[in-house]
Amino acid sequence: MPRINRDGVNIHYEVHGNGPPLLLTHGYSSTSAMWHGQVDALSKDHTLILWDMRGHGQSDYPDDPKAYSEALTVGDIAAILDAVGAKRAVIGGLSLGGYMSLAFYRVHPERARALLIVDTGPGFKKDDAREAWNARALATADRLDREGLDVLKSATRERATASHRDARGLALAARGMLTQRDARVIELLPDIKVPSLIVVGADDTPFLAASDYMAAKIPGAQKVVIPAAGHAVNIDQPQAFVDAVEPFLKNLPA
Repeated sequence: MPRINRDGVNIHYEVHGNGPPLLLTHGYSSTSAMWHGQVDALSKDHTLILWDMRGHGQSDYPDDPKAYSEALTVGDIAAILDAVGAKRAVIGGLSLGGYMSLAFYRVHPERARALLIVDTGPGFKKDDAREAWNARALATADRLDREGLDVLKSATRERATASHRDARGLALAARGMLTQRDARVIELLPDIKVPSLIVVGADDTPFLAASDYMAAKIPGAQKVVIPAAGHAVNIDQPQAFVDAVEPFLKNLPA
């Protein structure tokens, strides 16, 4: 499987099919394998690029806490696009992967052809809400340090079945990548100038309001709510997810 080396940190990615590039990022403590049910459908007309964030799956798990951040994750996405020769791509992801897709757009708007934001929150305008989120992220990191990968067994399906080499990378990723420092991503939404699709599971209660907010703030954004689906909408309702995404991709300007 191809890898890129980012200052000594190897990042795993995989490429399927050919056509206009579409890069998808998994959620926190999941892996690129969470998209495998969509590979056949999405690689028919696209070059589908999947990857594992640092501290996850088949990528490296550096010991240095400074090796985990939003900025480094955005840089990883750009470096993968460079590696596959993609100047621009549809950039998308689920949960933390969706947030990182928005963060990528903030830094590299010229490289995003469109955005696909799935079961995602755009961050927080208010410091107290952000601090509450960060407290939960840090608690997750502490549990992973104490109990190891067993923590994930009681998590949602895409996380419970994810394959990681150790819990330390996930704990460091929670501290460095899942926590948020500012409101720059949520404040970016009205300035997004590419076609955007927001997808959310009808039962993903914590993310319904966030999805409404993004759909209202991003100019021209489309939103699809998928019935009988939770946080991993593409795993809970794989066909409905593809049915939501395919028309959006087909109708993008060339």
